Amino acid sequence: MPSNQHSRAITLYAVSACVALIGLGDSLYLTIEHITGQSVRCTITSGCSEVLSSPYAVVRGVPLALIGVVAYFTVFTLATLAAFQYKVAAKLLTPIVGLMFLTTLWLLYLQAFVIHHFCQYCLLSALVTTTLTVLVFLAARINSHLLPS
Repeated sequence: MPSNQHSRAITLYAVSACVALIGLGDSLYLTIEHITGQSVRCTITSGCSEVLSSPYAVVRGVPLALIGVVAYFTVFTLATLAAFQYKVAAKLLTPIVGLMFLTTLWLLYLQAFVIHHFCQYCLLSALVTTTLTVLVFLAARINSHLLPS
């Protein structure tokens, strides 16, 4: 029977998988809008078109949102496997989420100080990634304490 700490780690990974689905939906929506050439409407902020049409919205011809789709799907998959106690998945998840968080900080910087506009969908992605970072790093910390000395 798993320990209480072990159960907490499993729960954190399961919640991470669910949170990753929010990011996946957000980035998938933006990818579809980008590919079809649709203009994304902001309802909370007013800078979506400025951010999403900036040169920073594309990396070497690939929409940044599509990279987000791949990243969130990867996190969803690895978090689900980690919740089922696949140790390799849990180990891979930490650096991937860490890289996503650093990327999020860079993109927030670009929105604030270079583009001078914020996109509500990008801010949702930043919130999702920050939440994933906290959840995954807490689970990894619990797992590191469970390892035999």
